[in-house]
Amino acid sequence: MLAFRKRFIAFTLSAAATLLLLGLIAALPGWHGVLLAVLAAPGLLTLTGLYDLVQTRHAVLRNYPIIGHLRFLLEDIRPEIRQYFFEDDKSGMPFPRDKRAIVYQRAKHQLDKRPFGTHYNVYDSQFEWLHHSIAPRPPATEGFRLTIGGPDCRQPYNASVFNISAMSYGALSSNAIRALNRGASLGHFAHDTGEGGISPYHREAGGDLIWEIGSGYFGCRAADGGFDAQAFAATAADPQVKMIEVKLSQGAKPGHGGVLPRAKITPEIAAIRGVPMDRDCVSPACHSAFSTPAGLLEFLAELRRLSGGKPVGFKLCIGHPWEFLGIVKAMLETGVTPDFIVIDGKEGGTGAAPLEFMDHIGMPLRDGLSFVHAALVGANLRDRIKLGCAGKIISGFDMARVIALGADWCNAARGFMFAIGCIQAQHCHTGACPTGVATQDPMRQRALDVPGKAERVARFHQDTVKSLAEILAAAGLDHPKQLMPQHIMRRGVDGRIHSFNDRYPALKPGQLLEGAAGTIFEEPWALASATHFAPAPGSL
Repeated sequence: MLAFRKRFIAFTLSAAATLLLLGLIAALPGWHGVLLAVLAAPGLLTLTGLYDLVQTRHAVLRNYPIIGHLRFLLEDIRPEIRQYFFEDDKSGMPFPRDKRAIVYQRAKHQLDKRPFGTHYNVYDSQFEWLHHSIAPRPPATEGFRLTIGGPDCRQPYNASVFNISAMSYGALSSNAIRALNRGASLGHFAHDTGEGGISPYHREAGGDLIWEIGSGYFGCRAADGGFDAQAFAATAADPQVKMIEVKLSQGAKPGHGGVLPRAKITPEIAAIRGVPMDRDCVSPACHSAFSTPAGLLEFLAELRRLSGGKPVGFKLCIGHPWEFLGIVKAMLETGVTPDFIVIDGKEGGTGAAPLEFMDHIGMPLRDGLSFVHAALVGANLRDRIKLGCAGKIISGFDMARVIALGADWCNAARGFMFAIGCIQAQHCHTGACPTGVATQDPMRQRALDVPGKAERVARFHQDTVKSLAEILAAAGLDHPKQLMPQHIMRRGVDGRIHSFNDRYPALKPGQLLEGAAGTIFEEPWALASATHFAPAPGSL
């Protein structure tokens, strides 16, 4: 009776139909053609069931021959079913549907307004809003810009307040890079290359580039995998390269290196990254060009010299607080400061990362940004260094929120990916991106029309900055630099309302130099050292 249990019934019926048809074929020679055609389906199912019973890889198939395959089919299409049928406008992750929709609408210059009122429960904990003014100002009509470059910079860069965050060629397709850079050129904002180096596709449209240099030193890599000063100087001299950014860590996977297998290294990628094709390409978890806070600053100073005085800075996700404060101490001791620092939040994106790193390693953007801003204020260094930030920034309110915490400008990666067609299918790590954005498959990426998507990139940038201007005007402000933590409010878990001024600790100018007694900075400042990233010897 085992054959008639529900879990075996599909196999039993297929086998019975196969035997019946084989009997008919033997009994009715004149009907061979028709019967053989009919036999194909049950015969294939029977063979599949027999294989399921004897294979040892999947227990569910051994216990549920044939019908067990439905489990794998449904699991495969589960993300699509959830996104299209069950996800509401606010609950989707990493980006909810309404956030994705606002990008699509602004990129296409479509109506981006909503009817009937907010979908948020404004009395829930964590709800946030901006205080408005009884006397609003006229919205600014010129795009907000800022000058990046400290006292040692000879070629400061006039940047937009909203730019494309780091995404490498290799992670993105050639057409995606072309569209992003052409859009940046049309909209007069910057495009971060990501650590994969500057590809020919970054150069075609001539859009402003921020050259990101990671621990693999791609584009300025010596034969031993270290830093090649001569190769760096040659690339940095390109007028299209406006700033140089040293990547210390990435929000989605801080402290994690990477390996590009030899089998995936094409001649083009080898040329762009400056790596051989006969071995794996390793990106270590840490840099080999320096090993101390003071060493980092010496490296930045050398990059500034080799680049002819272009703005040089670094990007990091905040981890141990004493490590960043060690860099601050090194700035004070050496007199060398970066022109900018970019804070990458742990909520930032990636093409691929271990789940534990994406979910539980690194400090979220707002906490890290407020920490860095306060530390620089407390060390009397804030006026020398501009702060950028990245991490799920999509809308004008997203920008206003982080600018209130100390950011001078914002970067977005996935927002601009949505602008060129990304539908959040989350197949970035498989090479099977359905819209040609995150793939190296020539047939898939040909679907991405570069001229049309470039226009959408420029329009998304334009309308997002416009929305920021309207938000500022509603608050009675004229410029983002006027935003302060007290402008942003949040409802706590106890139902009480607190401003960001209450939630995120601040320091007075020079307070850190006096030890910051009684603040959250007191202990990590005592542990920090300019000569070690580890806590100062004897401090623990």
